[in-house]
Parts: sequence; structure tokens; C-alpha cells
Amino acid sequence: MGKVSIVVPVYHNEKNLEDTFRELEKLGEKADLEFVYVDDDSKDGSLKMLEAYAKREPRATVVKLSRNFGSMVACVAGLAHATGDAAVIIACDLQDPPELILQMVARWKEGYQVVLAAREGRDEPFLQRLFAGIFYRLMRRFALADMPVGGFDFFLIDRKLIDIVVAMREKNTSLMGLVLWLGFKRTTIRYTRRRRTKGKSMWTFQKKIKFFIDSFVAFSYAPVRAAQWLGLTSAVLGFLYALLLIVLRLVHNTALPGWTALIVIILMLGGIQMLILGVIGEYLWRTLDETKHRPLFVVEKIVKA
Repeated sequence: MGKVSIVVPVYHNEKNLEDTFRELEKLGEKADLEFVYVDDDSKDGSLKMLEAYAKREPRATVVKLSRNFGSMVACVAGLAHATGDAAVIIACDLQDPPELILQMVARWKEGYQVVLAAREGRDEPFLQRLFAGIFYRLMRRFALADMPVGGFDFFLIDRKLIDIVVAMREKNTSLMGLVLWLGFKRTTIRYTRRRRTKGKSMWTFQKKIKFFIDSFVAFSYAPVRAAQWLGLTSAVLGFLYALLLIVLRLVHNTALPGWTALIVIILMLGGIQMLILGVIGEYLWRTLDETKHRPLFVVEKIVKA
């Protein structure tokens, strides 16, 4: 057990980079570290700052991707270029305290192959905390039972897991979900996530929705099962309604409802069918995407001292 690679995905983070460089360099005085920064096709000044840093810091490697592939893929690209016996994934915005890395390395040296830094609190706006809490509770209930209650995206994995994750090259998934799914000897460190102080988060609502869908489709059959139950429930209700109309007509000689009820039923059943087709389509599209065998990411250039 020796060198540890610190993998940092970067996307529009020029306001945080200098602080990140400084904080990680402090840790490099106490442990054998290398720094792998992955620029996910930033359009601000992040790449220039990274290139200048790589030229003056011999422990740093900058991987420039050809386009924006997303943070999960950027992390895998960093792992693919990490040479350490273990790797730590940490965001560039310093909301996750870098000083925890030394504790994570210590746990790794004790024999743990996965060290999760799980959030026990968030110094963030109420709505953000609320939606994050709902998401992770749903993940624990329907997909990954051992997902920490507060979630995580700051973690250390051993070289064995690094090689497996890079070899899998799975698309439209959750890197955190893969880490949990792989198993291995695992431990957890608790911390409170800090409020962002510089720059603007690029983790948009649209990206959060895609991550939510990817996580469930990749690790849970719950959407398909829910669609099945919805279809079954609507079929049973339709049958019972038809039976009721027959009884009313034959026994009580009641006039049958007109076009309004019929149109409502058609619209309801049509909507349910489209919903079910949409759920199935999510799975089919991901299956098609995997069969194309396109590379998970494309590296435009690598910058080192």
C-alpha cells in the first residue's frame, strides 16, 4: 500500500481551483498522493488554470475530455488514468472537506477496500436537503439497501475496484451505485457537507433528473414492476366497471352511460399505456446504448509536467 490518486472532475470551476490546489497540496505533505484532474470540456478558464498547474506540479495530471460527458464519466476517466494503489473521488467545489482524505487513507491501510464519506448533514438550502433526502430514501427502499441515508459521492476505492470499474465501462449509470453493488470490505466516515462559497453549481435540475432515472433503471426493477401493477390495476378496474354496467342493465334496466364515460376511460387507459411504454422505453434505450460499443469517453489530450 503506497500512493493514492486524488481524482477531481472539473467543469466550470475556475473560481474554486486555486483553493482546491492549495488544500490538496497540504495533504500531499502528509501522504504519498498524485492529483488527477479531469476537465469535462469546461468553457470557462478552468482548462488554462489546470494546464498551468500541471506544468509546475510534478504530481499532477490533467486529462482533457473531447466534450462534456458528465461528472460520472469524468470520474471514470480519472480512474482510468490513476496510477495509485487506491483512488479518492472528490468534487472540486470543496463542499466535501479534503482533510477527511487522510482518515480515509488510514482506514484503507487498515484493510478496508472501500471507504465512504457519507453525509450525516448538509449545510445547504432546505429544498435541496429535502429532495436529496427523498432520493436517497427511495434508493435505499427500491434499489440499493446499503446506500447511506444521506448519500455519498466522496469515497476511496482500492486498486482492485478501480480496475473493475474502469473495465466495466457501463453507461447511463451511477458510479456510487456501482461501488456499492461491487461489495468488498467497506467502512464509512460521517461528515456534514459544507455550503458552496464560490462559483455556481453546474449540477442542474435536468442533470439531477437524469441521474435519478439512471440510478433506478441501472439498479432496480421497481419502475417495471410499478408499470406492471399499474396495468394490472387498470385492467381489473376496467373489468369491474364493465361488470357493473352489465348488472345495472340486466337487473335494474338502467340506461348505460353515454360518450363522456367512454372517452374518460379511453383517455385513462391510453395514458396508462403510454406511461408503461415510456418505462419500457427507458430500459430499451439503455440496452441499445450499451450495444453500440462506443467509448465511454474520449480523451482530447493529457497534460503533465
